[in-house]
Amino acid sequence: MARITIDRLRHAYGAAPQKPEDWALKEMSLEWEDGGAYALLGPSGCGKTTLLNLISGLLHPTEGRILFDDRDVSNASPEDRNIAQVFQFPVIYDTMTVYDNLAFPLRNRKVAPDEIDRRVREIAGMLDLEASLMNRASGLTADGKQKISLGRGLVRSDVNVIMFDEPLTVIDPHLKWVLRSKLKELHHRVKRTMIYVTHDQTEALTFADRVVVMNNGEVVQVGTPIELFERPAHTFVGHFIGSPGMNVLPAALENGGVSFMGSRIEVIEQDRAEAAVGGRVEVGIRPEFVSFAGHGGLAVDIGKVTDAGRFRIVEARHQGHLIRVLVPEGMAVPAGGAHLRFDRQHTHLYRDGWLVA
Repeated sequence: MARITIDRLRHAYGAAPQKPEDWALKEMSLEWEDGGAYALLGPSGCGKTTLLNLISGLLHPTEGRILFDDRDVSNASPEDRNIAQVFQFPVIYDTMTVYDNLAFPLRNRKVAPDEIDRRVREIAGMLDLEASLMNRASGLTADGKQKISLGRGLVRSDVNVIMFDEPLTVIDPHLKWVLRSKLKELHHRVKRTMIYVTHDQTEALTFADRVVVMNNGEVVQVGTPIELFERPAHTFVGHFIGSPGMNVLPAALENGGVSFMGSRIEVIEQDRAEAAVGGRVEVGIRPEFVSFAGHGGLAVDIGKVTDAGRFRIVEARHQGHLIRVLVPEGMAVPAGGAHLRFDRQHTHLYRDGWLVA
């Protein structure tokens, strides 16, 4: 296992990058502790797989360094980095049995037969492949083949890091939940460094202890699932994480405070308002932290109400601007007009998209 350090890393696919948009990855520095469970989360094309391939050695960085512990591996081959990588689509040997597919990485490293058998059967048990161990891999379904790919990544105990590049894309929704739970269980048992790439917030937040949120080749926040939810460092994080996402409202600085469409947001203190001077100002609050007030507060018109099981999503509007409210099951929803109250602790102020502390 290894501590992974990303030191002022940048990468461009074209020669002689000049403009910011020429860089597939903008400059970033990160450190992942030995034995941690991490996720790279962001939309398609944001640079997640590029960063993963730089760590694995499939790409060489344009600038910066990658260190495993204190060893610079920026120009080392994938073999020299001693990593295991599971790709988005199944990579298996169709002519081999499931057992031989799982044993293949261990046989290549001359592991003793008894140890190979123990490891293969342990991983097969975790992935529910025991009944098909002696079957040809070619006869399995797509999700069965992907479980073999996962198993080949997990079967080795000597790797520095195991990396998963959207490994559950071809898996049906129920089995996704099962495999995420099994991967989390395995991490708790063996404490190997794991990096999981996904665009699915549920996968990232349930698997990882810390999540790296990326957008447009840039790291916008690194944090625990709770930190990302309760204190988004950027409005993109607020939009991308949560269902529904954070309400982001255009705001203005007036008389030492913050107002939304002429209405004062009383829960934002003067010192935060003063720190936002000089940029585009927005107020962010998640629907979970908006509630109906008996009187006072922000006047809104109630629109569509969607039943989401344990809660309802209420669409309210103030001068045409949408504000979503999450209402617990059994709580009444006002009809027509109402007033909203924002929770002071969870009402955030942003300047040019970034959180004002």
